[in-house]
Amino acid sequence: MKLPKLVLVSNRLPITFTTEDGKLKGQPSSGGLVSALEPLLKAHGGIWVGSGGTEDSPQIRKILEDASADSPYKYAPLFLTAEEQSNFYEGFSNEIVWPLFHDLQSRCNFDPRYWEFYERVNRKFADAVEQASNADDLIWIHDYQLMQVGKTLRCRRPGARLAFFLHIPFPSPDIFAKLPWRQQILKDLLAHDLLGVQTGRDQRNLIACLRCFIPSVKISGQGESRLAVSELGRTHIEAFPISIDYCAFADQSESEPVLERVQQIKAKTHDIQITVGVDRLDYTKGIPERLKAYGYFLRHYPEFHRKVELIQIVVPSREGIPRYDQLKREVERLVTHVNGEFSEPGWVPINYIYRSVPRDELIAIYRAADVALITSLKDGMNLVAKEYCAAKTEVNGVLVLSEFAGAAPELRVGAILVNPNDELGVAAGLKQALEMTPEERRRRMLRLRHQIRQADIHTWRDRFFHALEKTAAAAEGQSDEP
Repeated sequence: MKLPKLVLVSNRLPITFTTEDGKLKGQPSSGGLVSALEPLLKAHGGIWVGSGGTEDSPQIRKILEDASADSPYKYAPLFLTAEEQSNFYEGFSNEIVWPLFHDLQSRCNFDPRYWEFYERVNRKFADAVEQASNADDLIWIHDYQLMQVGKTLRCRRPGARLAFFLHIPFPSPDIFAKLPWRQQILKDLLAHDLLGVQTGRDQRNLIACLRCFIPSVKISGQGESRLAVSELGRTHIEAFPISIDYCAFADQSESEPVLERVQQIKAKTHDIQITVGVDRLDYTKGIPERLKAYGYFLRHYPEFHRKVELIQIVVPSREGIPRYDQLKREVERLVTHVNGEFSEPGWVPINYIYRSVPRDELIAIYRAADVALITSLKDGMNLVAKEYCAAKTEVNGVLVLSEFAGAAPELRVGAILVNPNDELGVAAGLKQALEMTPEERRRRMLRLRHQIRQADIHTWRDRFFHALEKTAAAAEGQSDEP
């Protein structure tokens, strides 16, 4: 399928700037958004529009130019003021939208000043996209920070091809109702030709919100593809569960460096079963809930003492923000408490790692781990669950997964689903995983790997662009189907 030139738009460019020995350097960023989108641009070419931070300089622009010199796509940076970054990103995006869309409305700060900056910065992004793109390009905007960019572009280019994908969950009407700007956000989203969300649950919630807060919108279609028609135009709404590059993870799991590292890990743990948790530091990931459940597990199932170890990797995030600093302290307190209560000579129940882990090392830990324990309170998808299964080429691990993760509907074919708020239930799920026979582990993991292989990142891409073609055909009057 021949694809149009892509203009990807995200909050940040996938380059992290650091200073070493007084010299500014750039390196590829990590994270689900980058790992999902970069293969698409590498394969098809285009432009990536995003913020380069709050300091524009010839050095930064040279780093970005060099980073894309041998690449089929280029970077088009824009730069925010410190005030814009604070109010738009740390304020509206992460003190309002992020907690609200994760059903944690008690953490929201509905400061009206944040809204003013959200509108201002979204217009700034639209300016950068307009400058970097042509009229016939496909403009694909990503995530909750940029829900207004499409509206501005639609006003300037009525015939533009606009698509939007929301990587986080979409809340139900009773939660969304608390947003003072609820109608405006919904109308902004309807400016896109194609509106993608992660799961059927998110699609149902979005449609319910449209019916509740913009009753003039007409919804048609059923199942996976729905059509919203209003005075703003026609918007196709569809669920596209994002995934990973399955083959890349599986192949790397079989590489020599990974196999050597797995042997080293196994040699240190001997007959101890390894459970792994991998999370960015965020209150939606349920890290304290996991640690409390693990403490309960050790307290009530003493037969597992010296027989299990939890490797808990926490990737630093939003350092310097008080709420996240407080979460870090709580996680460290719980780790200390559990280790202090249960450690014995030669055995520490939690191996706590607070840093980013190189991909080779992470895949080696996945491969060595007998169980992956994921206890998100709410997640758009959770790619760690899929990465773990893809890395288990020996087909011998168990996935214990929160039922509130976006990946749960897909991975229930082989995962043990738990409620992260149920301390006893998580402990019971972990016990079930650790006691599972090799035959059942294999059956479950085969189903999981088949599911992820059949619905990998390439499937996600093809489904999205197929839906976009249908959208374009409908707009041209070639089809009345949603």
